[in-house]
Amino acid sequence: MERARDGVNALTQGIIGAAIEVHKTLGPGLLESAYEACLCHELTLRHLPYESQKLLPITYKGLQLDAGYRLDVLVADEVVVELKT
Repeated sequence: MERARDGVNALTQGIIGAAIEVHKTLGPGLLESAYEACLCHELTLRHLPYESQKLLPITYKGLQLDAGYRLDVLVADEVVVELKT
């Protein structure tokens, strides 16, 4: 259990560090899409696997809904990053 927690802590520290680096470099006031592109680049530089604009399927009682939900960034199949400006 402790080992899994250490892995999650290391992952979240890497993500937060990447986000801080992007914000320090770009500053405020840009569109969300610019921050997302730069965050994805920073995650790549840090060797953190991610998927951007990942579709999130919704199923209700066997019915597949085409609700159009998307995750901004999914890191290592564990952490969802929702960007806001």
